[in-house]
Amino acid sequence: MKNYQHTVKDRFLKYVTIDTTADPNSTTFPSSMKQKDLAKVLVEELKAIGIDNAEMDEWGYVFASIPSNSPKNDIPKICFCAHMDTAPDCSGTNVKPIVHPKWDGTDIILPDDNNQIVSSKKHGYLAEKIGDDIITASGLTLLGADDKAGVACIMDYAHYVMNNPTYLHGDIKILFTPDEEVGRGVDHLDMDRLSADYGYTLDGGALGSIEDESFSADAVTIEINGVSAHPGYAKNKLVNALKVASDFIDQLPKDAWSPETTENREGFVHPVSVNGIMEKTTIKFIIRDHVTSKLVEYENRLEGLLNDTVAKYPGVTATFKAVEQYRNMKEIIKEVPFVTDYAIEAMERVGVTPKPVIIRGGTDGSRLSFMGLPCPNLFTGEMAIHSKHEYVSVQDMEKAVKTMIEIISIWEEKA
Repeated sequence: MKNYQHTVKDRFLKYVTIDTTADPNSTTFPSSMKQKDLAKVLVEELKAIGIDNAEMDEWGYVFASIPSNSPKNDIPKICFCAHMDTAPDCSGTNVKPIVHPKWDGTDIILPDDNNQIVSSKKHGYLAEKIGDDIITASGLTLLGADDKAGVACIMDYAHYVMNNPTYLHGDIKILFTPDEEVGRGVDHLDMDRLSADYGYTLDGGALGSIEDESFSADAVTIEINGVSAHPGYAKNKLVNALKVASDFIDQLPKDAWSPETTENREGFVHPVSVNGIMEKTTIKFIIRDHVTSKLVEYENRLEGLLNDTVAKYPGVTATFKAVEQYRNMKEIIKEVPFVTDYAIEAMERVGVTPKPVIIRGGTDGSRLSFMGLPCPNLFTGEMAIHSKHEYVSVQDMEKAVKTMIEIISIWEEKA
């Protein structure tokens, strides 16, 4: 790679200006049609570098394939995947990326809101990036490194492959997905069309991080039905569903069992929304643990708290519904550990210290693994995600591209 000029920075700076915010309240797929704006750009760019089969399907997925140029047969087909959408937790409209070249370690005061200060005191990883080219947003929006850093890395990798014909590789599959941030990223994915054997998502954080163990996740919806009455004549009649819901939520532990009180492999039960009126209130929860069997334990405990609360209010009824979201990818990847091992070896080849990380969340790779595509998650450098302080190191992204190059070389060598 001595003479290769990376394109990842310029691609990233372009992609983040395209608004692709997902909409959790939408019933369409993708949840916001503007995600297809980026998909169209990616298809055009893939074709421009010589990948003529690049296309977007009706759902907004982008597919592309680079055929093998190796004399070896039976090399597994490897997919690199990233998601195009950004999180709805922070505005992704009119993102203005700013490059801070050879960052000197001083606080980065974002110009459109001087109260937004990206500091190594608050972001410990940033202290390791002195001398790197750091990209932030301007202070009014998120940056979108999650996961446009991954998108840019894959595009730069594809550019490298198409411009280096002596680089030996098997079939390479490229996949860009919508709606990962709202948990629907692979809902309509045609696995036969993808036609890959193993994969890697590019959606991780710190340099060297590799994630092959995620949460298992369920969603719970609770509906509390109160007893309505005219408030002027409500004595001994009205039972307000909003107040019952508040009482129920107040029964949750204050010092455990929640995101704010857990870490590492500890699971949690987390109320994420409350919507309702006097007569009926709906509460939505997410349930998480690395041990799948614990989800049922948590749900039984939560339903018990609900029943105990409702029993205190005559005439009130409630429903409890749990739905599977995704499962711990480790349950699949442990059967094919070489998928992770090859990524670790690739990092070592390019001088990156591998850092196995447990995901306290999930990626498209969690669901892809259970759809027949074992799929660990690789670093991109995206940090402080879903916030106005989001940042990424250009050098981290370039190291991710180098790692991808070596991963495919290892698959080809070991075939």
